[in-house]
Amino acid sequence: MAFEYYFPLFATFILGAIIGSFLNVCIYRIPAGLSIVKPRSRCPHCETPIHWYHNIPILSWLLLKGKCAYCAAEVSVRYLWVEALTGCLFALFFYRFGFHSMTLVVLLLVAALVVITFIDLDHQIIPDVISLPGIPIGFLCSFLIPWVSWQASLLGILLGGGSLLAIALGYELLTGKEGMGFGDVKLLAMLGALLGWTSVFPIIFIGSTLGTLVGVPLMLFKKADSKLAIPFGPFLAAGALLHLYFIQHTDPLMRWYASMLKQLWLSFW
Repeated sequence: MAFEYYFPLFATFILGAIIGSFLNVCIYRIPAGLSIVKPRSRCPHCETPIHWYHNIPILSWLLLKGKCAYCAAEVSVRYLWVEALTGCLFALFFYRFGFHSMTLVVLLLVAALVVITFIDLDHQIIPDVISLPGIPIGFLCSFLIPWVSWQASLLGILLGGGSLLAIALGYELLTGKEGMGFGDVKLLAMLGALLGWTSVFPIIFIGSTLGTLVGVPLMLFKKADSKLAIPFGPFLAAGALLHLYFIQHTDPLMRWYASMLKQLWLSFW
């Protein structure tokens, strides 16, 4: 029984680590405008193509002690973290949802959010090549997954994109400065399409809370003021994953939340 229980989790972790190796390629190449297919992986220092046995997720970095096998240049520990993080997230969400058709959709979302997070951390951009196609794909997925109807998905697109757009335009109108990138707007529209309109405000709340918990100490540590640029995309991604794992399928909580929003909406009319 233990083998039957743990083996699928272990296999999913391995799959996630393999996918994470490919995500490292996406994180490096997408902002540079390079193909994620060709050429095959190579050392960024000596540009020697990497053999498969030097490209085994997690193990290769550890066995090579974080160095290129050909020129001995240091390889960023980021590669290790992305592979390990993706593997852990795949295993966690497989544990949460099990063998179900929607699990594939969830794992694709996890992969997309990992790429978005690290690109936003590095370049403070959220690539349109992921978020924009993710909006119609999320809407189409509403016909396949049980937690959201197509109507809730469509409203999620409008509410997700519209809420952050209103905040961004309002802040710019009041201060004359851009306070939020429009990449965040498109990202939340994508998340609203996939998770439905009831997920939008919890994602914003969780993301904002995490951003505050990280941003304030960071500003104090760097002795910076409120103008310190902190990307919001990673916190939205974290909020979406936390909401999906802990809240999205907690039926009593979601029913209470949806009822509260309905009553709030009716109170305005």
